[in-house]
Amino acid sequence: MYSGTPPWDIGRPQPAFVELADRGDVRGRVLDVGCGTGEHALMAASMGLDATGIDSAPTAIAIAERKARERNLQARFQIWDALDLGSLGEEFDTALDCGLFHVFEDEDRARYVESLRSAIPPAGCYFMLCFSDKEPGDWGPRRVTEQEIRDSFAEGWTIDAIEPARLHVTLDPAGAQAWRASLTRS
Repeated sequence: MYSGTPPWDIGRPQPAFVELADRGDVRGRVLDVGCGTGEHALMAASMGLDATGIDSAPTAIAIAERKARERNLQARFQIWDALDLGSLGEEFDTALDCGLFHVFEDEDRARYVESLRSAIPPAGCYFMLCFSDKEPGDWGPRRVTEQEIRDSFAEGWTIDAIEPARLHVTLDPAGAQAWRASLTRS
């Protein structure tokens, strides 16, 4: 997908996450899970935060590293499996997920939530932006219902908010209907 520009790579952070950063909700050590070309890790680094981005796509990681150099920002990027965050051997105060949760099938979704639990300590925050079931049509990734989010994070998490949002994409200037979920590890 990274031989060209994928539809989710808008060349800047998602406004729904910028809003969280502006409110001071993005704090401490930040993990950008499924970081792609790194815009959210770079946003955190520009705020002076310790930022790490992980993605399974080597091309995306190379682009993220190049962007960090060009912008003179200190962020760390690694090729890593989001289903195995415990092997990082690190904990993060904030985890950002733009468009990763909605790509997992049910079994892997449960593994992903467990993986997040291993990298986010109690009182740590997880913010997710995913395709909503309110988005019409069948283009793009799997749609997610609010209830699916609630069910996935029913144990070990406090759901602070699940609210309608826009996921900006290159395919449509109006973006896609999404959910922005804010959760705290309990």
